[in-house]
Formats: sequence, C-alpha cells, structure tokens
Amino acid sequence: MDSYNDTAPAHFPALPEVRAAIRKLEEEHAQHGVPLTGRIVHTCHYLPVVLSLSGHGPNPGGLLSPPKTPDIVPTLTTDDGLRMTTTTMHADVPLRSEDEKLQNRWSIAPRRGHTAMISGIESLADAGHEQLIVAWTGDVLAEGSDDVVPIQELDDQEMRDMVHTVENHRTAKGDKVKYIPVTLDEKVAHGHYDGYCKTTLWPLLHYLLWQDVATETPSQDEFWDAYVQANQAYADAIASIYQFGDLIWVHDYHLLLVPKMLRALVPDAHIGLFVHTPFPSSEVFRCLPRRKEILDGMLGANLICFQTYSYARHFTSTCIRVCGYESAPGGVDIQGNHVSIQFCPVGVDAERVANDRDAPGVKPTLEALLQLYKGKKIIVGRDKLDVVKGVMQKLRAFEKLLIDFPEWQGNAVLIQVTSPALTDSPKLERQVSELVSHINGEYGSLDFIPVHHYHQAIKKDEYMALLCAADLALITPLRDGMNTTSMEFVICQQGGKQSPVVLSEFMGTSGNMTAALQVNPWNLGDVARVINHGLTMSESEKTDRQATLYKIVSTHTSHTWAAVLVRMLLSHIGHEHTAHQTPYLDIERLRSSYHKATKRLMLFDYDGTLTPIVKTPSMAVPSTATLAALHALSSDPRNLVYIISGRDGAFLEQHLGHLERIGMSAEHGCFMREPGAADWTNLAQSLDMSWMKEVAEIFQYFTERTTGSFIEMKKSSITWHYRQCDPEWGDFQCKQCLDLLESNLAPKRPIEVLVGKKNLEVRPIAINKGEIVKRILYNNPEAELVFCAGDDKTDEDMFRALKLFPLGVTSVTMPPPVTASLTRPPSPSGGPAKPFEPVKLSLGPDRVFSTAVGPSGKKTFAQWHVESPEEVVAAMQKVLA
Repeated sequence: MDSYNDTAPAHFPALPEVRAAIRKLEEEHAQHGVPLTGRIVHTCHYLPVVLSLSGHGPNPGGLLSPPKTPDIVPTLTTDDGLRMTTTTMHADVPLRSEDEKLQNRWSIAPRRGHTAMISGIESLADAGHEQLIVAWTGDVLAEGSDDVVPIQELDDQEMRDMVHTVENHRTAKGDKVKYIPVTLDEKVAHGHYDGYCKTTLWPLLHYLLWQDVATETPSQDEFWDAYVQANQAYADAIASIYQFGDLIWVHDYHLLLVPKMLRALVPDAHIGLFVHTPFPSSEVFRCLPRRKEILDGMLGANLICFQTYSYARHFTSTCIRVCGYESAPGGVDIQGNHVSIQFCPVGVDAERVANDRDAPGVKPTLEALLQLYKGKKIIVGRDKLDVVKGVMQKLRAFEKLLIDFPEWQGNAVLIQVTSPALTDSPKLERQVSELVSHINGEYGSLDFIPVHHYHQAIKKDEYMALLCAADLALITPLRDGMNTTSMEFVICQQGGKQSPVVLSEFMGTSGNMTAALQVNPWNLGDVARVINHGLTMSESEKTDRQATLYKIVSTHTSHTWAAVLVRMLLSHIGHEHTAHQTPYLDIERLRSSYHKATKRLMLFDYDGTLTPIVKTPSMAVPSTATLAALHALSSDPRNLVYIISGRDGAFLEQHLGHLERIGMSAEHGCFMREPGAADWTNLAQSLDMSWMKEVAEIFQYFTERTTGSFIEMKKSSITWHYRQCDPEWGDFQCKQCLDLLESNLAPKRPIEVLVGKKNLEVRPIAINKGEIVKRILYNNPEAELVFCAGDDKTDEDMFRALKLFPLGVTSVTMPPPVTASLTRPPSPSGGPAKPFEPVKLSLGPDRVFSTAVGPSGKKTFAQWHVESPEEVVAAMQKVLA
C-alpha cells in the first residue's frame, strides 16, 4: 500500500519562487494560445465584512428619520491588519429623491474570522491578479444593534443599494479585490449553515458521529434541501460573473456541491476545491446518508486540495471504496474523467501577526500578566468550546500533571480561553465549568488558583500579550484542520521567551511543525509528561526548536499558500487530464447522415457499450432491446455491423451468434468472423505466442495473493480480473503486477499490457481494436458513414484510428493496415506477394461518429458521448425510426 507520510515537504518554496513559477506558467499558456483573464474567483461561506442597515422599517409617529452623517469615507483597520475603506457611490444607482441622495443607509464593517484565508486571497493582488470573492452577505444587522434584518423584508431599492455598496467596496488593494454578494433567503441560509453544515458535516469531518454530539439525533437529511439550494445560489453567482479563462477556487465544506453545479453551468471552467477541515477515513464518511452526492459534487473540480497528505489519502480511499471509482496517478478516475488530488497546508500572515504582537497596546498588557503571575509558569490554551477541541481532555491532562508532578502545585497556572463554538453546547460548557471548579478546589488555595477559565472573546492586544507571556502553549484538539493559534504562538515567541508548544498529533498543523512537542490528547499521562518536559526544557533546546518552527511559519505563510494554489491550478490547464467536455451525441445529425449514406459501418464494443459492466463477466447478457436494434441494423443491406470486443469468440457466439449478418472481432482483434461466415479467422496464428505460459505463471502468483481475483484464459490473450477484490488492495496488486510485466517481460516478448476496468490484459503487440477498425475501413472504402461506440481504454484505439481528418482535410487515402498481411495467402508462384495498395475512402469528416460511453468530462479521442449503454441502444432505435 502507499507508504504513510503525513509530513510537510522537505522544502517550502519561498513566495518569490512560487510567483516566478506562476509567471512562467502564464507565459507558457500565452504562447500556446490558452486564454487566461488574470482573474481569480474565490467563493467561500461569508464575505469578510458585516453589513448594517440604518432606518429600516416604519418610523414612529410617521416622522421622517434624519439622514446619517454625509458621505465621509471612514478608514477601518480589520483584525487582519488590513486597511479597509468604506466607499459610498451613487453613479450606477437609480435616481432617488434629493433627501435620499444625501446618504447611503448601508454601512460595512470588518468581520472577524478566517483571517488566514482572506489575507492569503488578497495577497494575490500583489502579483497583479484581480481577486473576486463571491460569498454570502451574512445576516444583515440593524445599525447600532445586534438585531437581524430579515433579507425578505428588504425592498427592491434596499437590495439594489446593498449589492451596489458591496460591489463597490474596496480594501487597501484597491480595484484588485472585489466582493460579489450572494443573497440567501433566511430559512435557506440558516438551514444550510446552522443546519446541515453544523449538525451533519462538521461532526462527521471531525470523526464524530451525530449521536456523539447530540442527546437527540435529528435526521441527517433534515437540512439537505437547504444545503443544495444554498450551493446552487453560489454556483449561479459565480456563473453570472464568469469570464472564459478565469481561475476558480471553491473554499471549504460549506460548498462541496458547488464544483459539480458550476461544471454543469460552465463546462470548461478551471475549478479547484480547497477543503480546510480534516477529511475522515472512508469507514467514517460512509455513514453519511448523502455520501455519494457530496463526493460527486466535490469531484466536479479539476483539482481537490487538502491540508495534509492523510486527508487527501482518506478522500481518495473514500472515492474508491464508497463510490467504486478507480485510483489514478495523482488522483481519481471517474469513468475516464481524471480529478487531481493534492495537499498544501495553510499558513498565517506572519507579517500581520508580528505587527499585531508589536502593537502599542500589547506591552502594558504583557507586563501586567507577567506581574500578576510572577514566579509561576504560565500555560496557555485558546480554543472554541467544541467537543472536537478537546478542552475536557486538556483540563484532565493538566490535573494529571499536578498529580504526577506535584512540584507544579502552586507553581503552574493554566489560562484557558474558550470562545463560542459552531455548535452551542450548554452541556459541554457545564462540564468544563465543573471540572475547572474541581481542579481549583482540589489543588488551589486562598492565594492560588491553578486554572483560569475565560469563556469569552478577548481583545486582540490581550490575546497577543497572552501568547507572548506563555511559558508553554497547550493546543491539543481531538481532531482539527489547520489550527492557526500554534503558528501565531511561534511568531509571538520570536525574540522573547522562545517557549515550546505542545500540539495534538491529530491536527493538520502537526505535519508541518515537527519541532513541536507532539502528543496523543487521549493519553493523559503522556500529555502530563510532555508538559513537564516543556516547562523544564533547557534554553538551548528551546532555541533550537523555536528556530526550526519559526523558519517554517515565516516561510510558508498564508500568502505562499494562496500562491501555491494558483500555481497548482495553472499547472493543470492544458494538461492531458484537464476536463474537456465532449458534446452529447447529436441524434438528428447522425440520423440525417445515416439516411443519406449508401453504405454504413456500425461498430460496437460489447461490455459497457451494449451491456452494462457487471461484477461477474458471464452475467453480461444483451437485453431484448439491444438484440432487436442489432437485428434491425444488420438486416439493412447497406449496413455492415461489427461487434469488436475483448471477449472470446465462444461468448460472442453464445449471445449474438444467431444474428448471422453481424461480423465479430474477438479478443481485441485476434480473431475475426465476417458477416455471414461460419468460421473464425485467427489473425494471430503467424505470431509468436509462447509468452502466454510465462504471463499465466505471473498472473497465477498474484491470484494466489489477491482474494477474489481470477484469470480468464483466451486463445490469444490472458486477462487478470480483480473487480471482486478489496478495491485498494486490488489496485495495489495490479500496479505491482503491471510493473513486473512491463519491466521484466514486455521488453523481451512481442506483447503489450493493457490496464482496463478492474482488469489487466496481455495481448500480442501487433493486434488491437484500432487495427481491426482500420482493416474494416480498408476492406470497405466505399462506406460513407462510420458509427463507432465504446467505453473502455481499449476502445480508445478505435477512436484514435478514426481520427482520419486533420483540420482542413476533407478526403483521405488510407494505407494498408498491419493486419492485412497477417491473413494473406501465399503467392501461387512461390515468389514475393503483390503489395497491398492504398485506397481512397468515400468518408467525409462530418460522417464519422466516434462515441464514448460515459460522462462528458471523460478523457477520450471520441467526438461525441452518451451516458450509458441504454443510451447507445436508444440512439440506434431513433436512427432506425
């Protein structure tokens, strides 16, 4: 299996290095004519601002409310340290009365939270890219209060003014950063966030099943409709501003359906999805009732990025185990459509944090803290009051420290700050308070309190002072994505105490911060021991650990993270795996061309094209409708119908042998039976087939070691099937077997190895489905239409063979195919046989209908696509009608 390695890359590229790579990629795309607008569209849950409305609703006594202070443009400083200017513009707003022109009733203030993500996004403007942030407005507040103004109560003019205010709002980056508001009905907005996101997805992504966090478990589908509606609103908002050549990044678990929805609206968009939360193992995720809808929604992206390797690995495993999709190099294959899966951890804005640390208000607070706890070791924790943050386990570990190392009684204090969580839990709040009271009662005294718990939002200066004053940071969630507190702590300690940090090994951060003291938060004794080690650590060890951590935190910042995401997405544009939407088969065009042609070639694969893929190959039986369509097609003397399959001749004769006017090609072209003929022609009889025994021995070796696999022996090829095995073990064994065949056997023997759908096939090198198509075309140059349908990788040989017309070419002369010489009878005179001559085809470029069975995003040489075998049959029925 894949070796588990959840550590960060050995070398974090510096920001200038990443930006240079971006410029190089953009130049290469420009040289190849790939359109890029230079715009990056980000969509996330909230806008980074809060909207307030003044003067909404009826006025008491019918009096007109006075206008606000006229258009003074205030400058705001956000929690990110960014300067944000609220502008009031009227140029595009419909005419109003003179009094209304004096004021704009909407005001904007910065929103707290997601500072790392937003600072990273906005930093991209420094490299010349225009940033558009598409997000929900959040609840609209009545100015001067916390009262919510329901969105449905706003009149048309208020809505237009709100949109205008948001779209014309500018940050310190000027016109390079713009906000696009998404408006949601209040019921949908809160059903989406407070409902499905908070009560269903959040616990699951953090390894908590719903009964673990609620006394009464609601139906996990209760808010599904709201989640779908909200995601569709985001997708519609992006599509409304999309320009061909934009890059699109969708952020976090609130919007997991957006990639697929957006793909349906903008088929050729370049879409990335970044998941900021953890992603659980497949055995946990499969508990989600809407698991397939969520996974398919995510897989609408070209690229999915996670915080750590393990999260990416869990997602890949879930796609394979839950949905049955196949693994592919660097990603997942969804019926021929490749989605890349990578990881890149988020950082913090190191410069902003350093500026906040050095702010004038921090020093006096720091001095007061140090004086207050003089002579004591200060342990600091800051978490949301959420089950996954492990506050209860942290408190118990601190109590364990006081028991196992009694010298810290009266000499160490834990300052624990908690803020309201995503899920309000009065029960958890009560448990924390009771445990704090217990510890303080048991180990405290009149002049000493060991645990100071503050369940409140503290000011930034106080927070920075707390991080600077700490002798140890204790950050031990049970499961977390990218906890930024640990990084902020490292920056605050630079040039100061250089105190160590204790991290949970279940955090996304732990993979980067290997110099931190890492613990299992469930092992209370180990946590207590590590805390003691941290408090007694030598100055030289502190200095070494701090230097390592600071280098990581100050190099891989939120700015670097955002730039790496852009580089990743740019590197996928124009790549062979880039989503390309194959158009749906134009039935009317096919029908028209069919009836105009005097001779037609109708070529079909069998499995996955005329019948669905099944676990047991022998169960793939054609339906009554399929047989009727094939009979009708073959009954027309102007048609030549061929089944070109990997099956052996006996199977094809068993199910289709009664259709005498149908030609057949078995075992990927090794055997041919012409229409009306009774005997098969062995095209491989003149080839060296001694390799089959060697391949059979290799396949037998892997069959004995892979439960559920089996070997299918044919006359001129051998197939190893592993569809019924454990999917990940089967894929691993397939890769091992493929490597053995390609490195040891294929270079010495006349064979080629094919990787199919849950199978591995070895066949003669000179024969494949593409050569059979060429043979049929060569023998029937008067054909005026070709319809060819297939679904597998081996069918791409057929589609490649039908790419006969380069751009601008309307007629083709075809050279003799390789298989023409394999069945040539010897010359009667015994001399050299007369060479085959090229033939001119009657086909035109608009009369070739190569059709892949599968999704439109499937990587294929075919010109058209249909979704399923049933649609292949339906298309033939319509053509015949």
